[in-house]
Amino acid sequence: MARHVVLVGLMGSGKTTVGRRLAARLGRHFVDADAALEEIADRSIAEIFEQDGETAFRALESDTFEELLEHHEPCVIASGGGLVLGRENRDRLRRPDVTVVLLDAGPAFLASRVEGKAHRPLVNGDEPAIEILTRLHAERAPLYAEVADITVPVEPFHAREEQPKRALAERLAELVTAHEAQVTT
Repeated sequence: MARHVVLVGLMGSGKTTVGRRLAARLGRHFVDADAALEEIADRSIAEIFEQDGETAFRALESDTFEELLEHHEPCVIASGGGLVLGRENRDRLRRPDVTVVLLDAGPAFLASRVEGKAHRPLVNGDEPAIEILTRLHAERAPLYAEVADITVPVEPFHAREEQPKRALAERLAELVTAHEAQVTT
């Protein structure tokens, strides 16, 4: 039985890029939850944060995620990094038709990937990205662990593979396929 596969992890962990490749390997559609949210809101995430604040953004993120799970064939969804902050989202991630994959990486690695990116409103202030990501990692790691069916460290793929995103997607496809076979028998 095909299930939704939801990629979780902090910004910069590769949810969107690897998610696209994973979806192709699994023969499923890919949805970037942040892009879906921007389309629904007809504004960028940065604009929503600036104009309405993080609380309003999180409510819209939760509504969008619920919509994605309810009205789509099983697909691969790249979630926003803070999706796990909402209890209702963690409950949705534990549904029997959802496989959750945590792309795990340390704050220094993530900071090197997201610094200076305009579409990352949480790291565009005066505080260094490494400090923000260290705080977010400490806050969110237990929430990610609470919902993850599969956890994959991202950094080793970048350290040893010539094409890390491709290799990571291949490994994830193996793990997801094995997990889905196990939970449906």
